[in-house]
Amino acid sequence: MIIIKEITPEKKAALQLKNEPFEVCGRMLVTRTSAEWQHEVTLFEEKTQMTFPDEAYDFDAIVADGFALGAYDYDSGKCVGLAIMKNDWFKYMYLTDLKVNQAYRNQGVAYQLIEAALYMAQERGYAGIFTI
Repeated sequence: MIIIKEITPEKKAALQLKNEPFEVCGRMLVTRTSAEWQHEVTLFEEKTQMTFPDEAYDFDAIVADGFALGAYDYDSGKCVGLAIMKNDWFKYMYLTDLKVNQAYRNQGVAYQLIEAALYMAQERGYAGIFTI
């Protein structure tokens, strides 16, 4: 079971959650016409792995411009996922980072983080969230 909590000063060590490899199996191209959004998926013949460099997040900087959420394993209390949100100038809040430990992937942890981030963004007056 996973518990999603806003990261507080007492839990700021969770911001140093290491990035772990993930599988790259294709590419999605998103386009917008005057009428609608469309997307095209291309699957690669060979899958590869990629790992982003680790970040050195500063708690005070994050909360000055947004918030962070941690996904915690209920049994161990260990942080296994992270979502970093940043204020933006228009009606959507920006999801700057989302990561989940390999052992917890494909179990809905990222979904839970995004849902909680959306709720908190809406509490702050945003219409929703966006990412690149």
